[in-house]
Amino acid sequence: MVIGFVTEYYTSNAYGPTLNLVDSCKMGPAPNIIQGLALGYLSCIVPILCIAATIGYAFTYCGMYGIALAALGMLGSLPVALTIDGYGPISDNAGGVAEMSGLPPHIRELTDALDAAGNTTAAVGKGFAIGSACLVGLALFGAFITRTQAESSSEKMSVDILKPVPFCGLLIGAMLPYAFSAMTMKAVGDAAFAMMYHIIKDYKHGQEEKAEGRPYNPDYEGCIKISTDASLRMMIAPGALVLGSPLLAGFTFGPDATAGLLAGAIVSGVQVAISASNTGGAWDNCKKEIEKQRAQAQKDFKEYDTHEADIKARYADIINPDTEKAFGADAITRSWVQTHAEVTMKERKVAAVVGDTVGDPLKDTSGPAINILIKLSAITSLVFGSYIKKYNLAKAWSASSTAAT
Repeated sequence: MVIGFVTEYYTSNAYGPTLNLVDSCKMGPAPNIIQGLALGYLSCIVPILCIAATIGYAFTYCGMYGIALAALGMLGSLPVALTIDGYGPISDNAGGVAEMSGLPPHIRELTDALDAAGNTTAAVGKGFAIGSACLVGLALFGAFITRTQAESSSEKMSVDILKPVPFCGLLIGAMLPYAFSAMTMKAVGDAAFAMMYHIIKDYKHGQEEKAEGRPYNPDYEGCIKISTDASLRMMIAPGALVLGSPLLAGFTFGPDATAGLLAGAIVSGVQVAISASNTGGAWDNCKKEIEKQRAQAQKDFKEYDTHEADIKARYADIINPDTEKAFGADAITRSWVQTHAEVTMKERKVAAVVGDTVGDPLKDTSGPAINILIKLSAITSLVFGSYIKKYNLAKAWSASSTAAT
């Protein structure tokens, strides 16, 4: 619940953090990017404290079994998480259908409001998912340690990070979420570039067809093919990273290396996933808020003649008072003020769109996929735990050195 409330506070356009992003767009895309990244980093603090408190309490009273129960407790409310996670795409697609169907503008305004709420609920669902992934990953990590270390139920299990092999594994594991995020974000960027190139080429071809009097139908199937091929082909490398890294570390350097790698991936992955999801959600709602303000400004300036004083006061940051003094109040006509305001609001929207474009791969691709990284690497290590313990090269090298001695 606390993770949900904190996520809502940082991503909803009804609260200060996202409204600060809206204000930062006055100065262009760069301040919006800087403020958005800072927002995501700050949003990690309270969820991490909550997860740490849960782990500490559960382990103190029930050991690893308590952590497993805590993970199961979070997963017990999975239907609610799936419901709120599906709300965002449904409302977003509803807005797209309304726009493509040529429905009146006020319908799009309603769907935009629903979409803004959907961005927040989606971020809440992602925060829930990464919190549960942390607990599940920790429980699976404990099972891996049990399988690779315990010869009897009375043996104490531990991972000593002061030893070089576990510590190096810890560093490499902490690097994995960043490498994984880089691969997935690059995949999105490359696919987007290929799609834009295809659209530009198809558009020019369409203009040539129209100029010669022939009908033209946009090549929608080409765009679908590009995104589908990219989503399959470009996920091979991230998948290999998730499955191969714990096995490579284990079969090469032994179970301690895999243990350190799993711990590093869990600790680092939680931070990366929370910040990416919340930053992307806040940027999306920042764009929605600016679109709403721009639509309201257009309505206001239609009534400029009758409400001139009120509108000037409301848009004091857009209307330049120095220009008004230089040319005289009478020289500032309704058309000049309206044009200047529309240009300024358009510049703000451009800044917000830049932030939203950067945030989409963060909140929709890299952030949620970190859950898979944590869980799948832990499960893979657990499945091959006995083999890693028995057949690793470090053990064989140690045995041969002992025999030679």
